Amino acid sequence: MTVTVGAIFRPQLPPERLGSAIRAAEACGLREVWLWEDCFLESGIATAAAALAMSDDLVVGIGLLPTPLRNVALAAMEIATLERLFPGRIRIALGHGVQPWMEQAGARAESPMTLMREYITALRALLSGESVSVSGRYVQLSDVQLGWAPSTPPPLLIGATGPRTLRLAGDLADGVVLDSVTSPDRAVAALAEVDAGAAEGRRRADFQAVVYLRAFRGDAAEQLAIEAAPDDVGGVIGHGVVGDVAEVVGEVRRFAAAGVNAVILQPSAVETDVEGYFAFAADVAADVAAQVAAEVR
Repeated sequence: MTVTVGAIFRPQLPPERLGSAIRAAEACGLREVWLWEDCFLESGIATAAAALAMSDDLVVGIGLLPTPLRNVALAAMEIATLERLFPGRIRIALGHGVQPWMEQAGARAESPMTLMREYITALRALLSGESVSVSGRYVQLSDVQLGWAPSTPPPLLIGATGPRTLRLAGDLADGVVLDSVTSPDRAVAALAEVDAGAAEGRRRADFQAVVYLRAFRGDAAEQLAIEAAPDDVGGVIGHGVVGDVAEVVGEVRRFAAAGVNAVILQPSAVETDVEGYFAFAADVAADVAAQVAAEVR
């Protein structure tokens, strides 16, 4: 099974570092960079637009856009604009948002699942050029139609951890993003939930299963233990890999065997050499591709 390897530009880095990082990604042959919209750091849409404009053919993913923070009509306008300017080069993942952050912003939804179902349904219709009128619990639109809908709407993914959201992704989304607590075994279980939500009991052939993998360069076992420690909310021990290119390649291959088709490498929170990290990720991607090609032959 083929698998795409990308890397994350973490929003803990200042926005002015983005240009150098994107140029480095293209120079070293990295094909995919993902951005986070963590509160209250950097906008996913703004950084994606900049990254796309700074590169020639880089694919840029946004994961995640928190649905409570963004009116669906505005999100549709922004996504459509990006897709028309840079066709085929964006990946959009929607999420419930971190609930304490949503509370801080005055945007917390009483039923995140209801919001997500209403939101992705309306967003897909808008991006398809339809005139949309809906009166839902959270999404209300009256004859809203994009003036510049994209000719081919970009795939819409859902960031999911719990079984209900995973099943919703199987039902309504074009893919799922699994966060960095996910191990290959957890990925198998998560994708089984996705299949349970799919209309035919199985994901479509073009369904995108994306996972964030903590991959720390060198002797960083102590840092991985810190970042993968159980949090105060879910209490789940995280997952990750430490070491050189070969060790990370092995973990990427295990995810591919689990049914994942895009592994996005997540640097440590203390990683400051993002350009060097992107070169490391490109080496991982090249080795994975070489191994897969050799097996095909």
